[in-house]
Amino acid sequence: MSKKIEFEHGGARNNSGRKAQFNEPTKVIRVPESQVNFIKNWLLKNFKTSPLNDLTSSIKIQTVQPNTTRIYQIPLATERVAAGTPSAAQDSIEQSLDMNEYLIKNEGSTFIVKANSLSMLDVGIDIDDPLVVDRSIPAKSGDIVIALIDTDFTVKRLMIDKQFNPPKIWLKAENEDYQNIYIEEGQELIIWGVVTYNLKKMY
Repeated sequence: MSKKIEFEHGGARNNSGRKAQFNEPTKVIRVPESQVNFIKNWLLKNFKTSPLNDLTSSIKIQTVQPNTTRIYQIPLATERVAAGTPSAAQDSIEQSLDMNEYLIKNEGSTFIVKANSLSMLDVGIDIDDPLVVDRSIPAKSGDIVIALIDTDFTVKRLMIDKQFNPPKIWLKAENEDYQNIYIEEGQELIIWGVVTYNLKKMY
């Protein structure tokens, strides 16, 4: 069977690499050459029991229902704010921002999904962070997406290597303690939606 991929609308670093799960020396084992593929497939299949795997058969999804009875117009400063001492000119506020319009571009296709692992920690996504997901946006290389692999969901960065023919598609983990996901023969990948915002508290 060939791998099936669907898109729904909607140089090495120092100290990089996955950390050892067990604090003990490793040991090389030899296996018959004819059994290599069988053992690899068995390990991949049973990797779901590892704490470093964040595939899950279900995710917490909430629909987005903009409040049309109470509209909050939040003051918007007209100047950009530097990460330093603010100037007196930044006290001038001439615009306002409607959070409904800012966060939700396509109401019927937007959902809140809670992250279920630390695999994207290096881009600021922590466990239970509420992610705004738009299913109407066509996913492109580099987007953070909610992906469905066979029957399991995950949050990863979509990577499309166009130097291959056909292009090679894989999912990148933004945490070196987690493995990237490469689609194997016979697996089905569906891009469920594109993550547009992370509604994380900063205090």
